[in-house]
Amino acid sequence: MSAKNKNTFSTSGGSGVEDALAATNQSLSFAKVIRPILLTVFAAYLAIGIALGALPSFIKNDLHYGSLAVGLVIGLQALATLLTRAYAGKITDVRGPHRSKQLGALLLLAAGVLYVLATLPGGSGIVALTLLVVGRILHGISESMVVTASLTWAIGLVGRENAGKVMTWNGIAMYAGIAIGAPLSLWFTTTGSVFTALAAITILALVSLVATRNLPHLAVDVNHIRTPFYKVIGLVANQGLALAFASIGFACIASFISLLFAAQHWEHASWGFICFGGFYVLTRIFFASFPDKFGGYTVAFVSLVVEMVGQLLIGVSSSPLLAVVGCALTGMGFSLVFPALGVLAIQRVAPQMRGTALAAYSAFFDLSLSIAGPVAGLLAAWWNYPSIYLFGGASCLVALLILSFYKTRKPA
Repeated sequence: MSAKNKNTFSTSGGSGVEDALAATNQSLSFAKVIRPILLTVFAAYLAIGIALGALPSFIKNDLHYGSLAVGLVIGLQALATLLTRAYAGKITDVRGPHRSKQLGALLLLAAGVLYVLATLPGGSGIVALTLLVVGRILHGISESMVVTASLTWAIGLVGRENAGKVMTWNGIAMYAGIAIGAPLSLWFTTTGSVFTALAAITILALVSLVATRNLPHLAVDVNHIRTPFYKVIGLVANQGLALAFASIGFACIASFISLLFAAQHWEHASWGFICFGGFYVLTRIFFASFPDKFGGYTVAFVSLVVEMVGQLLIGVSSSPLLAVVGCALTGMGFSLVFPALGVLAIQRVAPQMRGTALAAYSAFFDLSLSIAGPVAGLLAAWWNYPSIYLFGGASCLVALLILSFYKTRKPA
């Protein structure tokens, strides 16, 4: 590499160039790449967790709006993330993951500033709510860009053979950020104020902005003819649909496990959440290399079977212990589904389209979470809460059928 380009990696030649870069840049280890990537992702999702913990009570208790307003404002972020997946993938591929990630961090900073302005005393409720609405939209766009760019950047630097490991560790950073952020915001609000909690988001945006400053940039192939987003969706649709059906089990536990325990007159529903989250994280920590080592198809198949057993066990459980075991199995099974299916998804597109493919693939997860909750709620209203988890088990079976029918496809 020339001195001019020593901090830029090129991916214009496809996987062969990636392999050559890996061979000529042995000093850039997986750990050196993944640490700053994880820091920027963790900071972004810690900000998401803080917002989720602080905003609902602020909207209801300080601005005096009802539950509908709370739900709409909170839900805007997820909707904005879903609707901007295509844009995030395009910017990542056309302008490079470095610029895309920096833009995402700047949008997070802007969202944090709007949140803070909404909490300032003396303003009207409608102005504060408007600031929060705009902030939530910017926050959703930020999430889409930071995640898509970070995954694309890391995979481009360490090679496609480590893609599963990259996705696994990124998932840990994401869920850890949300899990820590919500209780942290409650601590901020009880020991200080909601202003303090939301001001922390601006600091986290700056952390995300500078965390990857020393990582080499990936060069962009300006001559590559881009595949339209709708065609990329078609290329990864089989993996995306399998992910969507597998994600229903996660949504069922997140939304209804406490209601199941209450309906059955069981105590300690929190153990369901603890065991799901604990086994999810432990599986990712100890088996991060499995999708790359044994192949995405094998790992996804086994994971879906384990998740299906966990969902069915919750659905037929006659005691809280069995339900908690079912939650643990669901967390263990669901843990590696995203990286395993993601490995298969990026194999179906050229390296120049990797950001778009990851964005399209992730959109299926967003779509699943937006649909699964209402469908599960209707099932509970028509029948009972255990039927939700039978639905979750059936969804895993559908994911298995999709995965079994479509095993491989050549890259675009």
